Amino acid sequence: MTGIRLTAPAPGWSIDADVVVVGSGVAGLTTALRCAAAGLATVVVTKARLDDGSTRWAQGGVAAALGEGDTPEQHLDDTLVAGAGLCDEAAVRTLVTEGPDAVRRLIGTGAQFDTADDGTIALGREGGHHRRRIAHAGGDATGAEISRALVEAVREAALHTVENALVLDLLTDAEGRTAGVTLHVMGEGQHDGVGAVNAPAVILATGGMGQVFSATTNPPVATGDGVALALRAGAEVSDLEFVQFHPTVLFLGAGAEGQQPLVSEAVRGEGAHLVDAHGTRFMLGQHELAELAPRDIVAKAITRQMQLHGTEHMYLDARHFGAEMWEQHFPTILAACRTHGIDPVTEPIPIAPAAHHASGGIRTDLRGRTTVPGLYACGEVACTGVHGANRLASNSLLEGLVFAERIAADIVAHRPRSGAATVAGHPAPSPLLPPEARSTIQRIMTRGAGVVRSADSLARAAEELEDLHRSAFLKAGAAEPKDAVPGVEAWEVTNLLLVSRVLVAAARRREETRGCHWREDRPERDDENWRHHLVVRLTPDRQLVLRRTDTEAFGPVRPSGAPDCAATGTTHPTPEEP
Repeated sequence: MTGIRLTAPAPGWSIDADVVVVGSGVAGLTTALRCAAAGLATVVVTKARLDDGSTRWAQGGVAAALGEGDTPEQHLDDTLVAGAGLCDEAAVRTLVTEGPDAVRRLIGTGAQFDTADDGTIALGREGGHHRRRIAHAGGDATGAEISRALVEAVREAALHTVENALVLDLLTDAEGRTAGVTLHVMGEGQHDGVGAVNAPAVILATGGMGQVFSATTNPPVATGDGVALALRAGAEVSDLEFVQFHPTVLFLGAGAEGQQPLVSEAVRGEGAHLVDAHGTRFMLGQHELAELAPRDIVAKAITRQMQLHGTEHMYLDARHFGAEMWEQHFPTILAACRTHGIDPVTEPIPIAPAAHHASGGIRTDLRGRTTVPGLYACGEVACTGVHGANRLASNSLLEGLVFAERIAADIVAHRPRSGAATVAGHPAPSPLLPPEARSTIQRIMTRGAGVVRSADSLARAAEELEDLHRSAFLKAGAAEPKDAVPGVEAWEVTNLLLVSRVLVAAARRREETRGCHWREDRPERDDENWRHHLVVRLTPDRQLVLRRTDTEAFGPVRPSGAPDCAATGTTHPTPEEP
């Protein structure tokens, strides 16, 4: 354990539970429902409202071998190809074999998927899939339907929920086991200000970290809070350099920042074409699947075309769909486009890549356990080894379902217990950054660690991020400290800085191009030297330590501080403070 924590007031209230789930997407709510059904006192903490996480924004669907002639083995093959040699095959096999029944249980919970004329689930196709295996709901509103069903189930089960709450740090007992979390509730209500949920099992299901970039499909709450908390608690994170940029995000102008409207891959799955300003299709001949190639390949192709033509976007042409198909299959996307003055029925849609999904995250085993005893991670915040260097389209919701059920089963089987939380021996809290540093971090990351990276761009990004970090410590140590005032915005930007620094450190170390990590100065994939995972942890003296796994397989996930025989190479510390 590191003992590092955010600067925050001491908890003024507390709740006791067996399990606390942080996050209310498909991963978090599925875990909570399964734990509660087994008789465990379960508390759900969520940063906004119960239905306001990333799941509700998912326009794509759930990938599973549900169709006639499809098999888990075929789904596995497509996932391994998309993952560019870095998927953990045991994790992928778990996903694809347990996935179909997990989807059926989700339907049993109340989720209603689109059906064909014969009453079976209607299955679509997306990039990287050689078969139709994507289940959708409401055309392009799958996430909203899954969120609706799970939120209703949580409310019917009368689970204890704490909304509008930002998780701060992990509580541990004298033995270093998980003992709960501290959190800050925003606004008046039953709980207010900083408090604690005391529980021997903590599940982090906090979603992604897309807000480290200027333009993203992620909601504003996706500030990497779970990964930052886990790092401060001493947990290992892995594969953070592999950030998937969705190829087709509605282009709103060069200066557009924050959450951008997504144009689902399902649109290409139904036959939309990627074209330049002259209407020429440019994916033909670049990949056997053309527009349905894996996302990293499509994002790179779009970026190359933008560079070639000196433009800031390309186009997605689906005028041949006609009004009826747009209205029936893609009503959400149609409405978003028209809101911004674009009618896809009569004109091509301007698109450009934007940060979308973190393939890496908190390193877990096949039961969702992290390297901190009692701490679990699930969904986008976790790195199970399923996605490798590039997530296959629509595998993320399935990953949340499958591994949520596995976490719940592990907790129910072992009924973890911990002692009283202790803060003895903790170092000084980390100084906070001012809220205005958020846009600075986003510009640094977009410029230096976006779709296209290089040794020079990453070095500049690392230096600029270190300057921000060093400045915070210098201000804290001044004769008259001018620390940022503890609060949601300062905590979020401090989390963003930490995960940004880890991402850049890993991207600098990986000297190759693989999946969604594109180094223009190292354009080739290098299996001999880089078919490995980079694992990062934060030491008690605030240093980032990188190590490399022996193979593409994850290997055992051991408690922090235990020797790991899978690790090879040299430790590469990066100063956490001057």
